[in-house]
Amino acid sequence: MSAAGEAPEILLQHHLKKLKLPTVLREYEKVARQCAAENVDHVRYLARLIELELLDREARMIDRRIKAARFPAIKSLESFDFDAIPALNKKLVLDLARGEFVGRRENVIALGPSGVGKSHVAIALGLAACQHGIKTRFVTASAIVHEMIEARDERRLLRLQKQLATVELLIIDELGFVPLSKTGAELLFELISQRYERGATVITSNLPFDEWTAAFGDERLTGALLDRLTHHVHILEMNAPSYRLAQSRARKAK
Repeated sequence: MSAAGEAPEILLQHHLKKLKLPTVLREYEKVARQCAAENVDHVRYLARLIELELLDREARMIDRRIKAARFPAIKSLESFDFDAIPALNKKLVLDLARGEFVGRRENVIALGPSGVGKSHVAIALGLAACQHGIKTRFVTASAIVHEMIEARDERRLLRLQKQLATVELLIIDELGFVPLSKTGAELLFELISQRYERGATVITSNLPFDEWTAAFGDERLTGALLDRLTHHVHILEMNAPSYRLAQSRARKAK
């Protein structure tokens, strides 16, 4: 092909890069051959290309939301063994995975002993939220308290609080595993108060509600916290023998 013949193709590739249409750039020749073989008109050819671009763009956006959420691992409800936790309301969990509770700024609290899959369910709800276009952040209670104390010491607490306030779904894992300092408890209370009816929060805890004072160290603060959290809440009861322990015993028995 002559240089003159190559010019339109080079120009097209340049324009597609400039317009940030990588999928169209990658697929336009292949789709053109398919459409020519199927005798598809130019409008349908263009529609196919644009659809591919939109699908890829949505997939990239989901990947970015998942990375921004900072999940410790990727876990879905498809890999969760509901039969191992008969106390858990499966229908409620599947309904929550649709993400509509986030738009209503409702909370979810998963309660149960260690090893029953509370973190798995919380991550799975967060993953589903990311797939529904919801800005999500995953933290452990001890990590977010440490982050806020550090931010306060460095005079950037207000900025961090504003960032956390913009998160549509905040997942706080392992509340109650480690008792909080007075400062940590107050900062966590402040965070949850700021999010009250402004954002959705998922919390997992190994402590029943009547033992949360042991984690926060202050009965009045704990009461005020529970008042805010449980105003619009879905409670996931996950009382069962440790799923992780049962898996470990099963592996050793083989």
